[in-house]
Order: sequence, then structure tokens, then C-alpha cells
Amino acid sequence: MSFSSNCKAELCRIPITRRSAAVAESYGVLLYCNTFSPHLIRIVTESEDFTARLPRLFKKAFGVEFDTLPDGASGGKQIFLIESQEKIAHIFSAFGVSAKSSVALHVNFGVLEEDADRFAFLRGAFLAGGSVTDPTKRYHLELITSHHKVSLEACALLLDVGFYPKALSRGGSGILYFKQSDSIADFLTAIGAPVCAMGILQAKVEKDMRNEVNRRCNCETANLTKVVDASIEQVAAIRKLKKTGQLQQLPEKLRRTAELRLKNPEATLAELAEQSDPPVSKSAMNHRMRKLVELAGTQ
Repeated sequence: MSFSSNCKAELCRIPITRRSAAVAESYGVLLYCNTFSPHLIRIVTESEDFTARLPRLFKKAFGVEFDTLPDGASGGKQIFLIESQEKIAHIFSAFGVSAKSSVALHVNFGVLEEDADRFAFLRGAFLAGGSVTDPTKRYHLELITSHHKVSLEACALLLDVGFYPKALSRGGSGILYFKQSDSIADFLTAIGAPVCAMGILQAKVEKDMRNEVNRRCNCETANLTKVVDASIEQVAAIRKLKKTGQLQQLPEKLRRTAELRLKNPEATLAELAEQSDPPVSKSAMNHRMRKLVELAGTQ
């Protein structure tokens, strides 16, 4: 299964016990599902876990059953329908509005007074209209509804409980989304998927570690390249001084430094400084090498 499917599977394992939470979760489902109108309720999902949860959820919330259930075939889109006007009117009334009123396409915050019910609403919204990408690839969680005002009010609800989503419109739909790993993990934890939230944090740690290893490898490669280039230049300079007879005329310290470099062309300046007799500082060794290169350049 995809990471998004795993998240929905974890959410669907939450027991359906409190009626107010069931109503709130169903409210999120309905405002984020395919069709929620006075004439038709149509919920489409590809999640087998959500397919199993929906009938129990609506039974607990409203005491109603779907008029049409999926055909039972696994995989693909599963479609739930309620066409009974009596059932639809009863569902609308649970949210404190009339089925004939367009107010139903707003979030009635009176139904969501408790924080637990607000998070249940957001859980339903995610189950019906949400998705989250695989955190090993990128960080992105979004909630999509065809009701623009619902999206604005859901944004206000999220802000009220401490989340700060980005918002945009696309093709007439309202979209709320998060792109920060910590925000996504906190949101999933809040709506009831702490295991998946931990998976996001673990993926971030592993990604950060890989990036750090790559950065260090790149730095070490760059430093090694500098060492090799400097050594080649120094050896060439020393051989030039030796060929012209200038090497034997140099002060003893420079001459011994040159001989040390010729014997250890792969060594770093720090290693040469330690091998010098007597040992010298890396700065002193660097100064001597620069002097040798400078003398060779004047020949």
C-alpha cells in the first residue's frame, strides 16, 4: 500500500465509540466527499479500510444505512450512495441545518465545540478528501474539497487548534496543504495516526543523515583534490629546483622539507609537519612549501 493508504488504514482502526465524535468525523467526510447535497450523498474511496469503516460510522452517527453499498470487489473505486430524501434530511439535521438550506455547505462550528470532535472532523476530511506523499520522496499533505467556503472555514478551524496550513484554489476546489515534515507529523498525530507520524519523522532523520554524509563526502573529496593538486605543484617545483642545481644551495630547513615532500608525495601538510625533524607546525610547513614553489617560479 501507499503511505497515504497506510495512514488511512491506521485512522480506520480508531474505535467508533462516542456519538459526537462519529457525527464530527462523518461531517468531515461529507464536506470533503464527492457529493453532499439535499438530493444525493455520494462517497467514493479506494481505501478498503475506509470502505469497511463507513457503514459503521454512519450507523453510529445517524442511525442510517447506505442505500447503495460497493459491490464487494476488492481494489478500485468503492461507491456509497444515499438517495433517500428522508435519510438525507435526517443527516442534515444532525448538523443543525435544513436539507433545503445552502448553509449545509459551511462548517457549523456548533457541532465541533470539543477539541476531540474538531480532530474527528479533520480525520473525516482526510479520509474522504486527503492524501499524503511518501516521506522518503517529499513532504506534502493536502485536504481537497469542492466547497470553497468549507475549505476557508476548515482553515480557520486548523488555525484555532494550532496548525498553519497553506491554502489555494485549483479547478474550483479549495485546497489546504502542509509541506513541512513536522507539521505533517503533528497533524497526523492529532487526528489519530501517530505510527505514520513517527514514520515521517524517521524518514526525515534518515534523509538528514544521508544529506550530512553526502556533504561531508563532498567536502572530503574537495579537500583531497586540493591536497593532491598542491602536492603535484610542490613536487614539480622541487624537481625543477633540483634539476637546476638550486636545491643544494637552499637553507637546510628548506632543503630537508623538499626532500621530505619528494619521499611523501601523497602526505598532507599536517602529516609532513609531524614527520619533520624536529616536528613543526602545519603553518610553518605551509610557509616552507610556498617558499619552494615561489623560488621555482623565479628560475
